[in-house]
Formats: sequence, C-alpha cells, structure tokens
Amino acid sequence: MSESFSERLVMNSDIKRLKLAREFIASMCGRSKLATPDQNKVVLAVDEAVSNVIEHAYEQQKTGYIDITVESTNRKFQVSIINGGKDFDPSTIKPPDIMQCIKEHKKRGLGIFLIRQIMDEVKYSFKNGQNQLLLVKYKSPAGGEVRSSAGRTRKEE
Repeated sequence: MSESFSERLVMNSDIKRLKLAREFIASMCGRSKLATPDQNKVVLAVDEAVSNVIEHAYEQQKTGYIDITVESTNRKFQVSIINGGKDFDPSTIKPPDIMQCIKEHKKRGLGIFLIRQIMDEVKYSFKNGQNQLLLVKYKSPAGGEVRSSAGRTRKEE
C-alpha cells in the first residue's frame, strides 16, 4: 500500500520552467505508485494545463506564479494548479471534432480535450482572483477497473 502524501511546487509562469513542472509531477507519480501508463498520462495532462496557464492566463508574461499541489492517497492522485492570471473556465470549451482536426492537420487547441480524456475528474473554479484547476486520477489494482465520477468505466492497461 502506498503512503499518503502532499507536496507543493510554486514556480514562475515562464515556459522555461515547464520542464521543472514535468519533473515534479513525474517524481510525485512515481512516489505515489500510480500505474506506469497512468503516470505518463498524468504528466501529459499537467504539462498541457501548465502550458495553457503560461500561454493564455499570463499571455507569456514571466512575472506570474503557478502553484502546483499534489495530494496522493491509496485511492487517488490529485493535482491542484492555481494561478493569478486571466480567468478561464475550460468547461466552456466544447469537445473538438477530432476527424476535422486530423483532416486539417491541426496541432494546437487540443489540450483541454486531452486533459479531459486522461483524467477521471477535471474541475475548475475562480475564487479570490485565482484560477484553480483540479485534476484527479483514481488508482486501481493492476488489471482492475476504475469508475470515474463521470460514470465512465475504464479498464487498466
């Protein structure tokens, strides 16, 4: 059984710091004993989320902050990403037409879609001038099924 823990990273909103965020999340995923395929997916989801904060909430300004907190229990791996940039509610973005994106060779604008596909829960709030994105990945025994809060059932890889 893995131990419960909480760790935090606060960094500047500089694209050069994105590697630090990826390394932090990868380290926390490994420590949490999250299944290896899920570890890689969570790193990708957080990378997409932090990239969006840097590009859109802070518009590439390096003076903002990004506060990343990881909480891991035997049941779930949770990442909270807080920033003071422009508010943006990802729930207002409709899912893309993937076939159209492929046809148009679209390489941008799929981050929110990927995050939603990867994570079991994605919640957004804007309070006291801060954006908070909460990403949750539920743990399950190898080969078991996990049911997300959205009612999806997925088979572990």
